[in-house]
Amino acid sequence: MRDHDMREQPREQPTPTGAGPVSHAIFRVARLHRALAGRLLRDTGLHPGQELILMALWDHGPQRQVDLVAAVETDAPTMARSIARLEKSGLVHRSTSPHDRRAMIVEATEASLALRAKVAGAWAELERLTTTGLDAARQAEILADLDLLESVLTKAGH
Repeated sequence: MRDHDMREQPREQPTPTGAGPVSHAIFRVARLHRALAGRLLRDTGLHPGQELILMALWDHGPQRQVDLVAAVETDAPTMARSIARLEKSGLVHRSTSPHDRRAMIVEATEASLALRAKVAGAWAELERLTTTGLDAARQAEILADLDLLESVLTKAGH
């Protein structure tokens, strides 16, 4: 057999867009949005998702860790890891609840407050960049479509 006959011929690959164009589009947009958020948050030292925890604490004060899971819409193991990282960075403090020894109370530290304006600025810029070229009516349509998709996916997951 000659060398050129042994070269691997291109194989037909399944394409995500053929099997699920909406799911593939959601994946692409979510990946790009998270990467952009990461770049905008870089000078805060936070990773995407950590700012959501801090924003919840800044806006609503100390909370049980389980309540933060619901507020940020994540799972308990992810929240535990994120809280541990934020605590190691000095941005949150954990303590046992005086009302329920099994529950942990998480509160933002004074040090975290120094990041509040930067986080707000990063989120404002993320929103501006994300919605560039979209008028208010189109943004409302997109929000309605995303709410519908979230509802459908929530039902499918239960």
